[in-house]
Amino acid sequence: MSEAIRVEGLVKRYGSFTALEGVSFGVEEGEIFGILGPNGAGKTTTLEIIEGLQRPSEGRVTVLGNDVLKEAKKIKARIGVQLQSSAYFNYLSLLEILRLLGSFYPHSMQPEELLEVVGLSDKGKNRVDQLSIGQRQRFTVAASLVNDPELVILDEPTTGLDPQARRNLWDLIREIHSRKVTVVLTSHYMEEAEALCQRLAIMDHGRIVAIDSPDRLIDRIETTYTVKLVTADPLTSDQQHLLAKSATLQKSEGGSDSAADESGSYVLRLNKTPEALNATIDRIVRSGITLKHLEILPATLEDVFLDLTGNELRD
Repeated sequence: MSEAIRVEGLVKRYGSFTALEGVSFGVEEGEIFGILGPNGAGKTTTLEIIEGLQRPSEGRVTVLGNDVLKEAKKIKARIGVQLQSSAYFNYLSLLEILRLLGSFYPHSMQPEELLEVVGLSDKGKNRVDQLSIGQRQRFTVAASLVNDPELVILDEPTTGLDPQARRNLWDLIREIHSRKVTVVLTSHYMEEAEALCQRLAIMDHGRIVAIDSPDRLIDRIETTYTVKLVTADPLTSDQQHLLAKSATLQKSEGGSDSAADESGSYVLRLNKTPEALNATIDRIVRSGITLKHLEILPATLEDVFLDLTGNELRD
């Protein structure tokens, strides 16, 4: 399969600060590719270079077979971009804005069709400031599709949305992808990346620390299960020792440096074997611990991020 994007040795410096340090990856045609990481990881800078909005300090980027430094105009005619924040003429209706944007391209989609794609057919005569936050986000996606692009780049498209609006936008991204459009998106929401992306890159401090499908990234880490428990009383030292035989025992958020704290909340991270999970549950039962709550969770992308970077995911 040919590549829609090829990034090689990308470096971006701002004076003495290096925002990107040797970033390299490829995006295959027709896939949903995600770039995951906290704010400040370098996601937006990477996308802005791909879009031709910034020049790299070092490295080479090709988009749809074109060099971003030499053929930026060709690239911009064939891609759609949804930025983190967008501004529109407030005195124009949605249909009028889309017609205006479409006039900038040699080929464009009909505004009515675009609004239908994003579920805003009944809002065509409205202004942007008359839309809800979720509707505005969908409209920005519609604006990114105005030139019927082969590649769409979405920079944190669901930031600030409530859970229902976020999932509605996920369905919209899947609809765009079903039209054989390559989609690249950034996010700092683990669940979003896992739900949408066929492959993703995890970035931190201007570097890619891993790149693969979500399932394969999860399979690479040693922690497979997380057990969360809330006890009526803090664990005794004997109970802590018993549980720690097959798991890494950690305090809950807001606790002290020891595994036990006043809240009686604990987290156990287990290795790959199901036997370790069975043994840990058996130890909990045999230990005489009085439980208020017990929760067993499979490994997630957040566990991958913690394992690879040693950092909490920072918003």
